[in-house]
Amino acid sequence: MADLFDTAPDALPDTAPRPLADRLRPARLDEVIGQQQVLGPESPLGVMLSAGTLGSIVFWGPPGVGKTTIARLLADATDLYFVQISAIFSGVPELRKVFDAAKLRRSQGRGTLLFVDEIHRFNKAQQDSFLPHMEDGTILLVGATTENPSFELNKALLSRAQVLVLDRLSADNLSDLLTRAETLLDRELPLTQPARAALVEMADGDGRALLNLVEQVTSWKTDTDLGPDALKTRLMKRAAQYDKSGDGHYNLISALHKSVRGSDPDASLYWFARMLEAGEDPRYLARRITRMAVEDIGLADPQAQTACLDAWQTYERLGSPEGELALAQALVYVALAPKSNATYTAYKAARKAAKQTGSLMPPKHILNAPTDLMKDQGYGKGYAYDHDAKEGFSGQDYFPEDMDRPQFYDPVDRGFEREMRKRLDYYARLRAERAKD
Repeated sequence: MADLFDTAPDALPDTAPRPLADRLRPARLDEVIGQQQVLGPESPLGVMLSAGTLGSIVFWGPPGVGKTTIARLLADATDLYFVQISAIFSGVPELRKVFDAAKLRRSQGRGTLLFVDEIHRFNKAQQDSFLPHMEDGTILLVGATTENPSFELNKALLSRAQVLVLDRLSADNLSDLLTRAETLLDRELPLTQPARAALVEMADGDGRALLNLVEQVTSWKTDTDLGPDALKTRLMKRAAQYDKSGDGHYNLISALHKSVRGSDPDASLYWFARMLEAGEDPRYLARRITRMAVEDIGLADPQAQTACLDAWQTYERLGSPEGELALAQALVYVALAPKSNATYTAYKAARKAAKQTGSLMPPKHILNAPTDLMKDQGYGKGYAYDHDAKEGFSGQDYFPEDMDRPQFYDPVDRGFEREMRKRLDYYARLRAERAKD
């Protein structure tokens, strides 16, 4: 009797229709295209297999890069029974059946490789249910996720599995896959060389997407090879991989922020455009660009923040798509502005000092004394009114009496902060002179 969870393609009749991606699935690990960083002889999987000590694994990578295929081939290479489930469709009852079947199989001398697709979709309790069965050897877990395991998977599960990162397929990888598909189909696609390159570009690093496109192209009836324009007329480009609440979002905003910090307007515009093309909310970008002006420019160019706020307001008045140009203009401004994080650093240092010093009172000479009792306590006594002092500066100490005077703000010698440095040095000199008086 076939196992309830046996999903291997050879369990289907030979006459059953199968997608090209399934028909082209490699039969051995050395046939896998790409991913040599995890499959090569000195890679983590290569070393495990040569030592005969395969452990539980979590594959992290974008769609269509071979996570399921590699899991199947690992089961074949280690003579483990392959079981595949998806966290989208499986709950506690299904997991119990899987574990019970694996226990029975183990008692009969056969191990089980359990492949869990979209494993990050299981909740904490469901993820915890794997642990005892991993520890006693009932299952060898291979999970697959497109989300960052550090955020989505329990620490207990991660401590028992090695995370291996699978990369999106390169253009060369996809070209090899295209050639392999044509060999299997025993025909060349009716495409010119530039159109073949355009087809690879449409797949955007996803092998499964490429093979789905190939199936569409092979169904066309044409007497001549099609060029890139004809191809793009007949096919829709695959949407860029982007999740506004996931890794794609944070990776691209990180790239945008660091490009601005690195004073590269071209790279900044590129990542800005990538996020807009992927459907990012321009208001989110307006807020982040303003944050860049505050954090990475500060007083080196006090107008940067104003330029960002003006662009944000312009977007609100114009809307999309015209308003994005105002944001792009602000982006170029902040990318080329002189950079300083002196205020940002000073602010963080001041917050740290505030936490460390607890409830220290301000010195009495700068406290208000609205009542006679407070005056009797010395509130306000000895306060020097700066406007009455020489050069409008008294030089008094405004920190708590039991606290040594720190220096938080250290302006850089760039942009307007050069002037701030002059002012800071000026008041430091006057303070030293007043201390001698």
